[in-house]
Amino acid sequence: MIRRLYDWTMQLAASRHAMWALAIVAFLESSVFPIPPDVLMIPMILARPSRAFVIAGLATVASVLGGLAGYWIGFGLFEQVGRPVLEFYGKDAYFKDFAERYNAWGAWAVLIAGVTPFPYKVITILSGATGLNLWVFMIASAIARALRFFIIAGLLWKFGAPVRVFIEKRLGILFTLFIILLVGSFALVRFL
Repeated sequence: MIRRLYDWTMQLAASRHAMWALAIVAFLESSVFPIPPDVLMIPMILARPSRAFVIAGLATVASVLGGLAGYWIGFGLFEQVGRPVLEFYGKDAYFKDFAERYNAWGAWAVLIAGVTPFPYKVITILSGATGLNLWVFMIASAIARALRFFIIAGLLWKFGAPVRVFIEKRLGILFTLFIILLVGSFALVRFL
């Protein structure tokens, strides 16, 4: 199934409707769709490098709006689905504690998930379910998604096709290492 979705997104990248397809995939990926928009973005930018930053901007806006949809899924469906399950198992008090801890660090969770290969949709839905402040969520989402998409666009614009293999294989790992170093630096400064 994943392979068919991947093939489908690659066909969209080559079509004349690629910008619309990118917007839809970026929107849906932030809440329910398993294929990241990078799969469309990379071939689109390689085909038209002069539009690299327009493509990244569209992916960013659509992804942040999709993140908002994911937030509302978590917010709206938690009471109907999540809470009854927690109550049935007697775990609703644990969720309250978890939500408080998550919301204390929620901006970091959104930033990390928005930049790394961690499924961003999980964090968007979780942010809604725990009631993370909507403005905190939106600002962190905008920063993280812009950082991710504009770095990819910039690398492709500057270096072209040779960087595609690097992006597809190693950029997620490098983003993850960057976030670990960033969070580790803040933690080190805080405890010194």
